[in-house]
Amino acid sequence: MDMDGEKQPSAEATNPDQAVEIDLSNTVLDLTSFQLHDLDSVEFPTNLTELDLTANRLTSLDSRISHLSNLKKLSLRQNLIDDAAIEPISRWDALAGLEELILRDNKLMKIPDVSIFKKLSVFDVSFNEITSSHGLSNVTDTLKELYVSKNEVPKMEEIEHFHDLQILEFGSNRLRVMENLQNLTNLQELWLGRNRIKVVNLCGLKCIKKISLQSNRLTSMKGFEECIALEELYLSHNGISKMEGLSTLVNLHVLDVSSNKLTLVDDIQNLSRLEDLWLNDNQIESLESIVEAVAGSRETLTTIYLENNPCLIVQNVLWPSPLVPRPLIFNAIDLCGLCIFDLFLDMVLLQFVVHEVPYEREHQFWEDTDDTESDALVKK
Repeated sequence: MDMDGEKQPSAEATNPDQAVEIDLSNTVLDLTSFQLHDLDSVEFPTNLTELDLTANRLTSLDSRISHLSNLKKLSLRQNLIDDAAIEPISRWDALAGLEELILRDNKLMKIPDVSIFKKLSVFDVSFNEITSSHGLSNVTDTLKELYVSKNEVPKMEEIEHFHDLQILEFGSNRLRVMENLQNLTNLQELWLGRNRIKVVNLCGLKCIKKISLQSNRLTSMKGFEECIALEELYLSHNGISKMEGLSTLVNLHVLDVSSNKLTLVDDIQNLSRLEDLWLNDNQIESLESIVEAVAGSRETLTTIYLENNPCLIVQNVLWPSPLVPRPLIFNAIDLCGLCIFDLFLDMVLLQFVVHEVPYEREHQFWEDTDDTESDALVKK
């Protein structure tokens, strides 16, 4: 299921008040973008397993949905549902077998009571106006994916019982501390971008594969040492000045430390599986340190982003022939006063002929960030 993808409606309703033609033999009903204010014109097949009401104008729930005993997936994404409107769902016993409930982008101010859904595996309340994670304790411990991004939640509470959770998204909230993660031993993805977190505290999550802490207030990279299964790490737009604590992350494929305060590339010599390395918009002063740091990943590394780092900017790039199928992307690479520098990566010789160019750093994200920032998380 693509939580960010937009489905297209199977038919266009030219008039929201006209009857919507439904094939009663179908088990999937997709009414995405019909702009319906209510469901009076809709006839529900009794054997429905999936009901998608994304992008309508619904302000209440049709009670007939409560009788769809075969329903596994229900999406009310991008409607006008508030706390009072969603409240009846807590008594819909016939839907006890529901596995996915999507309430993203509505008018909720609190976590609704979904304790009746004992088989729930996906629960999405992102892009609402929720001010507390209270109520999550009533969500079944069978949950696999939890999305609470773009709300006003200050603390990660009532998540300790999610032993089977694989994806946790709390991006774009008001979090200052990473907490209560110690029991999430099966967690594979953690998305906490655009918060106010200053210190990494992962409580030894050894199975985790993806972590995003973009646009926080980190000044150190320490805290990832025990995440030995980690494959993707996103730390852009923080205040990190030193690369450290990465040497144990031997399974890392993607490392994004762009838009920080780095002056030197280090502690990634052991990352032999690294494929993408984002170093742009830092204060890196020497390309030599990069060459040494990525020597161990020369067989896998495909892309390095280095633009907007102070020093000299490459003017001409002379590629030898024949080219191998792993070109590296170098934009505005700094060569620190070297006139010609030969860089060997993946058996490609890049000969740089450079000329000195004045450079002014324009982007100072860290200094401009204040306590009021809580924009939407952009998930890679």
